[in-house]
Amino acid sequence: MPPLSGATLFTAWTIDIPAVLVVLLLAVAYLSAARRQPVWSPGRTTAFLAGLATIVLVTCSFLGVYDTTLFWVRATQNTVLLMVTPLLLALGAPVTLLMRTASPGLAAWLRRYGRSGFARFLTFPPSVTVVLIAPFLLIYLTPLYELSLDSPVVGGLVRLLLVLAGFLYFYSRVQLDPTPRGGSHLVSVWISFTEVVFDGALGLVLWLGPLLAPAHYATAHPGWGPDPRTDQIVGAGVLWIGGDVAGLPFVGALFIRWARDDEKRAKQLDKRLDEEEESGEAPSGGLWWESDPELAQRFRRQ
Repeated sequence: MPPLSGATLFTAWTIDIPAVLVVLLLAVAYLSAARRQPVWSPGRTTAFLAGLATIVLVTCSFLGVYDTTLFWVRATQNTVLLMVTPLLLALGAPVTLLMRTASPGLAAWLRRYGRSGFARFLTFPPSVTVVLIAPFLLIYLTPLYELSLDSPVVGGLVRLLLVLAGFLYFYSRVQLDPTPRGGSHLVSVWISFTEVVFDGALGLVLWLGPLLAPAHYATAHPGWGPDPRTDQIVGAGVLWIGGDVAGLPFVGALFIRWARDDEKRAKQLDKRLDEEEESGEAPSGGLWWESDPELAQRFRRQ
């Protein structure tokens, strides 16, 4: 394998057949379903296809060519698959699209199991927090990492695990699709903060701790590339800083949705108060805000 250089960053390509086939299947299914909708946001379609494109990018570009050769390349690939790809897929609202186009029997099955106790447990905030932070801890602090380097099958399953774990998290927190339970945007912010803390802890462990898969990397790029310690330090920085940077768009989207939801509730409240004023009806006892469920819950007297 030629050394990774400025030229090979753009010219080194491979074909990950399983990844390409899955991406093509999902793209065709999504576009076919979206085409059958009277109204479907182009932005959602663009987000979903962009998510699929990131899978092709990390598996077929130089990131796929050198993912078993350099630690930092594998770290970049894993970060994208956990933090970027699933967010874009969730922004495409695929569950909503599936519910609208599925057969009545499949739609009923999805609704039934989507409201089950297990589904509610999986989307419980502490559960999705574990789902978000556990994959990297499992990969980098157990023998799974070296096994994923040596076995293409295990490596593919690890990539699938990262995408599924990230999608479960972003699906439950973005909430463009129907979810088993609602959730406060503030909770999502705290989960993101927790993820930042664990990313930092993992980054420090990899930076200061023992080398991972030293025998593998010693033979992977003899005579070129960074030494194993430098390679792992760069990879630790990718997992730490890169993971946090990749999460910024999600946090920004959360605050935008938070502001929009508050604006929507305020308009609904103003409309209801205007209707009561026009009809001559007064709120039934107490202060005006005590008749609003949202505000009454927030400011209920002790």
